[in-house]
Amino acid sequence: MQSLFEWDFASKKAGEIADIVRRNSKEFAPGVTDISFILSLTDNVIKKRSDLDQLIEKAAPEWPLDKISVVDRNVLRMGLYELLFSDREEVPAKVAINEAIELAKSFGGENSGKFVNGVLGSVYKELGEPGKDAVSKSKKHNPDIPYEEMPVQKLGGSVVYAKNKGEIYLALVHDIFGHWTLSKGKLETGEDVRQGTIRKIKEEIGLDVEIKDDLGKNEYVASDPELGKIRKEVHYFLAESPYVPIVLENSGGLNDAKWFKVSEIADLNFYNDILPIITEAINLLLRAHPRSNRQI
Repeated sequence: MQSLFEWDFASKKAGEIADIVRRNSKEFAPGVTDISFILSLTDNVIKKRSDLDQLIEKAAPEWPLDKISVVDRNVLRMGLYELLFSDREEVPAKVAINEAIELAKSFGGENSGKFVNGVLGSVYKELGEPGKDAVSKSKKHNPDIPYEEMPVQKLGGSVVYAKNKGEIYLALVHDIFGHWTLSKGKLETGEDVRQGTIRKIKEEIGLDVEIKDDLGKNEYVASDPELGKIRKEVHYFLAESPYVPIVLENSGGLNDAKWFKVSEIADLNFYNDILPIITEAINLLLRAHPRSNRQI
């Protein structure tokens, strides 16, 4: 962590990390004769840095990388690398997470441990590891802030559909975790939820939509470096768009967006909490347009 901190803080080149590790090992760990593991870990973290940074941006979308402290940023990179790419028999997922949290507590700021815990826990959850229930996990692992007292951040999202040549299409976005999901975004303070949702969809995927129905709310727990655990409440709508090309916003968390016929979505990889929302939307669409997608 110390070597990655120095490498990042001084904006060194990738090839310089080995020299930094050797110098730091000689100065601060003279009794350690075998540094092959340290060399391998730091080198691989840097090689995978682009992928790791995208994951950090996805798990902590309100905090651009340059706003995260250098310590937290590199602890997250190490923890994510071990969580995603290490041999799980050698480094179990929860060991990787716990070690990263301890590093953050020891060398970071007051809220670093909570922040790292939240980001890595979010990735662990979205990878499909045991203990997926974000609400129950928050209650169990965040005893300092009861679930009911967590700050609430409001977002708006939508199942966006279009009609084209007698068929119904859904506009879906693909995230860097490998899931197809729904377009959504943070609402401004005091902003009308419907108008805010229309604005965020336009910003994220370039579509002008008209709200048609209310699909209800969904909630999950995320982490904020200053506030710790927060509840994100997403209000979802069914919204119609013209069938025009999707223009995806440049975002570290999303890497694709496409129109799918309703008949094509059965084999897509969705999050479990998104499926009921999409199912409800499809049921509404099929009742309103019974001649479309009769094969569903």
